[in-house]
Amino acid sequence: MGIRVTHAYGDHVGVAATDGTEIFRYVYRPDPDPFEARKPYAHPVRTLAGRTVTGYRPSDHRWHKGLQMTASHLSGQNFWGGNCYVHGQGYVRLPDRVGSMRHDRFGDFTVEDDRLAFSEELTWIAAGGEEWARESRGIAVHSVDEEAGAWALDWSIRLTNIRDEPLVFGSPTTEGRELAGYTGLQWRGPRDFTGGTVHAPESDADADKLMGSQGPWIAYTAEHDDVDGHSTLVFAHAPDNLDAGTAIHESHWFVRSEPIPTVAFSWAFFEEFALPPGASFAYRYRILVADGAWDRDRVAAHLDGLPW
Repeated sequence: MGIRVTHAYGDHVGVAATDGTEIFRYVYRPDPDPFEARKPYAHPVRTLAGRTVTGYRPSDHRWHKGLQMTASHLSGQNFWGGNCYVHGQGYVRLPDRVGSMRHDRFGDFTVEDDRLAFSEELTWIAAGGEEWARESRGIAVHSVDEEAGAWALDWSIRLTNIRDEPLVFGSPTTEGRELAGYTGLQWRGPRDFTGGTVHAPESDADADKLMGSQGPWIAYTAEHDDVDGHSTLVFAHAPDNLDAGTAIHESHWFVRSEPIPTVAFSWAFFEEFALPPGASFAYRYRILVADGAWDRDRVAAHLDGLPW
């Protein structure tokens, strides 16, 4: 199954299936509100049947925007957006701590019959304007499979510290809030995904039981409003993410279905890690977007057919 790619220069890159359904939009235009931590994001993301599986600026967290790279606690700055968690005070509105990620340029941009792949250069900027990090990001839309009712998105990051002191990555949990390890690549689901089911390779469990756990993938399934049908999203690590010899820090799942639907590949859930000046780290992720309620056997079989 082929794809059609459009580029609204200065605004977004879109990918449509052959029937015209836009399944992916990557927005790199700066948002107007700096308190929401301006940065590129993917929204809307849709299944091949046209069902939207990302939320945008929900009333509970206006800074949640589809699928986006975040860092909630980074050397005293907040690249997640919104209120900052402060030990002993809870969540506090601190605009002078909210940073941004600036789109600098696209690099390679390759379109094939059923695959879009591009690289992007970004700069992470603290609230005061100081440039803290350079990021090389990779995005690929591929494996569009009409028979299976699924397609895949790969998202990679390589981040380099350009300060003259370490960058320290943490989360609300490292600041004292229990089971609040949100940071890293984060997905926010639409409102009708609230209360969805979550399972992992070895268990069918609810989100509460999988919060803070580890593993190669988790899947989130929910039933849509308005249409009669379910959708499933699968969040998967590349093998090198889980290799203690290559990953800068071990990852854990941040996952909720209540009161909001969200999943993050948390890279600093329970403990901080530091990136020295001039040093880099890298992670690779895959998100499978599928029509229907997929069980764990179907998820595992499909992922096995998508080599890294």
